[in-house]
Amino acid sequence: MADPQKIHPVHHDVEAQNHPSAPLVPRSMSKSDAGDPQRVVVQQQQQNIPLKQTKPPPKKRRSCCCRFFCWLISILLILIVAIGITVGILYLVFRPKLPKYSVDELRVTHFDLADNNSLSVTFNLTITARNPNKKIGIDYRGGSHISAWYMDTKLCEGSLPKFYQGHRNTTVLSIPLTGKTQDATGLQSTLQNQLQESGNVPLNLKVKQPVRIKLGKLKLFKIKFRVRCKIVVDSLSANSSIRIQSSSCKFRFRL
Repeated sequence: MADPQKIHPVHHDVEAQNHPSAPLVPRSMSKSDAGDPQRVVVQQQQQNIPLKQTKPPPKKRRSCCCRFFCWLISILLILIVAIGITVGILYLVFRPKLPKYSVDELRVTHFDLADNNSLSVTFNLTITARNPNKKIGIDYRGGSHISAWYMDTKLCEGSLPKFYQGHRNTTVLSIPLTGKTQDATGLQSTLQNQLQESGNVPLNLKVKQPVRIKLGKLKLFKIKFRVRCKIVVDSLSANSSIRIQSSSCKFRFRL
C-alpha cells in the first residue's frame, strides 16, 4: 500500500499581512533617531537653510581711535599743567602789575562851526602813563589810535608816540587830536544845551595801543592795550582855560 500523503499545515504570519512591507523610517535615518522621525526631518531642513553671515565688529579700529584720543587728551593735560606752572613761576618772579593812565589836561585849540555846517575840532591832551613794575618794561609800538567822543559822535582822533617805558617809570605825553564832523548843526546845539543845563560836557577817550612786554632781557609777543577814559570838562571853548572836573580810566589788554 502506498503511504498516505502527509499534510503539513502552513502557518501564515497574520501580523506580517496587516503591516506594510515598506519601512516606516527612511533609509537615510539612523537607528538611534528612529523613535522620532519628525524631529529628524526638521533638523535636516534647518541644516539645509543657509546661515546669514554677519560682519564682526571692528574692534581694532575702535581700539585705535580710543588710544589716539586718550593719547591726545593726555598731551593736552600735560601742556595745560606745564603752562600753568610756567605762568605761576613767572608771576612769582616778576610780580606783574597793570599800568595806570590819567588825563591831566585838555586844551581846545580849535572848535569852529564852518558855513557848510562842518565842525572842525583840535584838542591837545596831556596824558600820564605809569609803569609800576620793578622788573617789567613796556615797549609802545607804532599803529596806536586814540579818539575823543561826545556821546556817539567822534570829535577828533590821533595817535600815541612810539617809546619804551622802563621799570617804575612815569611818562607824560602831549597828544594832538584833530577831526571834522559833517552836518554838525544839531551837534552844536546839543553841546550848548548840555552846558546850559549841567554846566559841563562829558567826553569819552578810546585808546588802542600795541605793545611788547619785556621781562628782563626777553621781549614777549605783541599784545594790544585798550584804555577807556571818561572825563568831564566845564567848557569846550577854544583858547580858553578848561578845567577837568572828573577823570577815570579803565585798562584791559588782548592777546
